[in-house]
Amino acid sequence: MPTLILLRHGRSTANTSGVLAGRLPGVGLDERGAAQAARLPARLAGIPLAAAVSSPLQRCQETLRPLLAARPGLPLHLEERISECDYGDWAGRKLAELNDEPLMEVVQQHPSAAGFPGGESMRAMQGRAVDAVREWNAHIEEQYGAEAGYLMCSHGDIIKALVADALGMHLDLFQRISVEPCSVTVIRYTRLRPYVVRLGDTGDFASLLPPEEGTGPAAERDAALGGGAGAP
Repeated sequence: MPTLILLRHGRSTANTSGVLAGRLPGVGLDERGAAQAARLPARLAGIPLAAAVSSPLQRCQETLRPLLAARPGLPLHLEERISECDYGDWAGRKLAELNDEPLMEVVQQHPSAAGFPGGESMRAMQGRAVDAVREWNAHIEEQYGAEAGYLMCSHGDIIKALVADALGMHLDLFQRISVEPCSVTVIRYTRLRPYVVRLGDTGDFASLLPPEEGTGPAAERDAALGGGAGAP
C-alpha cells in the first residue's frame, strides 16, 4: 500500500495571535509560515509524489503553493474530510480564554468524550480523517501502484489523530503527540499494519533549545488545541 506524507500547514496568522482558527475563512500564513512553505520544494526534493491532497482551508492551500509551482505536473485534490476540526462556538476565540472552559479539561484528558458546542466531537474528527486516508490509499494504489507515495496537507489535530490510529493508540492518548507547523510525518501503510516512519519532522532543532523563562513545555498546562504555533 502507499506511503503517506502528512504535512501540517505552515504557521498561520491565527497561530501567532493565539486564536483558535478552526474553519474560519481568511486565515492564511504569516511571514514565517510563508518562509516555511517556500522551503518545502527543497525539503522534499527527490521524493516522488503521485499526488497532493489538501484540506480546502486557505492556510493549507497556501502552504502547498510553492511545492506545486516547483512540480507543475503534480495533481492537487481538495478533501473536505481532512479539514480542521469543527470547533463550533470555540472558533475565533483566544486560546488563553478557552483554557478556563471546563470542556478544555475533557479535551486534554479524555478527548474521545469531547464534543465542541455547535461543532463536532473529536471522535468524529478522527473517524472522518481515517476514512479519508483509507480511501485515498486505495485510490493511489489503484492508479499509481503499491509503492507510490502521496502528500496530504492538513491540520495539527487531524494529523495527531491519524498518527494515533496508525500506532494503535486510543484517541485519549493523542494529546501526547506533537506536530509543529510545516512538519512532515510519514506513515507507510501495508496490508497488515501501518508504520510511522517520521513524526513531526521540521528539519529545525530550535524547539529543542532551552526555552526562555516562563515559556515552553514546562510552562504549558496542556497540549495546544489545534496544534500550536511551533518554535519561536
